[in-house]
Amino acid sequence: MRRSVKPVRVGDCLLDGKHIYIQSMLNTRSDDIPGSVAQAVSLEKAGCEIVRAAIPDLSAIALIPAIKEKISIPLVADIHFDYRLALEAAAAGIDKIRINPGNIGGMDKVKQVVAACSSRNIPIRIGVNAGSLEKEILAKYGAPTPEALVESAMGHVRLLEACDFDDIVISIKSSDVHTMIEAYRLAAQTCSYPLHLGVTEAGTAHMGMLKSAIGIGSLLHDGIGETIRVSLTDKPEMEIAAAQDILKSLGLRGGAQIVSCPTCGRTRIDLVKTAQEVEAALKHVDKDIKVAVMGCVVNGPGEAREADIGIAGGDGCAMLFKKGEVLRKVDEKDIVAELLAEIEKL
Repeated sequence: MRRSVKPVRVGDCLLDGKHIYIQSMLNTRSDDIPGSVAQAVSLEKAGCEIVRAAIPDLSAIALIPAIKEKISIPLVADIHFDYRLALEAAAAGIDKIRINPGNIGGMDKVKQVVAACSSRNIPIRIGVNAGSLEKEILAKYGAPTPEALVESAMGHVRLLEACDFDDIVISIKSSDVHTMIEAYRLAAQTCSYPLHLGVTEAGTAHMGMLKSAIGIGSLLHDGIGETIRVSLTDKPEMEIAAAQDILKSLGLRGGAQIVSCPTCGRTRIDLVKTAQEVEAALKHVDKDIKVAVMGCVVNGPGEAREADIGIAGGDGCAMLFKKGEVLRKVDEKDIVAELLAEIEKL
């Protein structure tokens, strides 16, 4: 059961828990406007639903109209320290601002940012991570514990609430999976604002995907989280694919799911190659189906009977089955083509 949250609108996206939105961030240079626009377009095509861009200086404000002209998904400005960048981003038409109110100066500056966002219905994401904790909080807890992270986040929240602003999204990230999970669980008990999930600095593709799947997946399974970002030291399009797979594995996103066995000494076909070909062919299939690619009859129609369609390998051949019932025998070289033909009929 999902937690009840205060809905917050980001462009055309409503963060209310009914749909988990996938995010990513541009990694092109902020002064490369053509490259940044091209990457934003590529990310939207890949399935990104909210995209973020770093705005490190006033010259980077030019990214906002250039990108928004070419994409239909919301654009978020990632801002640190300088409240003027938030004001300029709001004026330029940004859809959301990521900033920590506590590090942009006094309350007069916070009030200016809030006024600029309030007048344009722009939400603010408070982003706290283990490396950004205030010195006094770090001294109090001795380490970036879950309690320390949540206390920091709620301190920033109170600054905005003091200005009668509550279009707030919160992220409380850590590179440590255990800390990240516990921090978000505590935050979910502490407030009702939408939560942006992510394991920060998760690493390169392999470990980054694993850590993100554990951290993000555990929380989504608990009903926590309204939007997610898989942070990878790689092409951001890979973040989108990983996020889609996490959501799909939890039944929170539609599309074809593949189940395949790890093979054993009974296998008489090249199941690894077959499974990879099927996976590639079904990458953009939006049918809510389960497809089984199994190595032998032991793991075939029996163990995979819940699959909508599948194959079970034989000696240079395979049995094609549907809902546990055998349809026909196919030659090894025709397995993928025959399987895809049956999927087309579903």
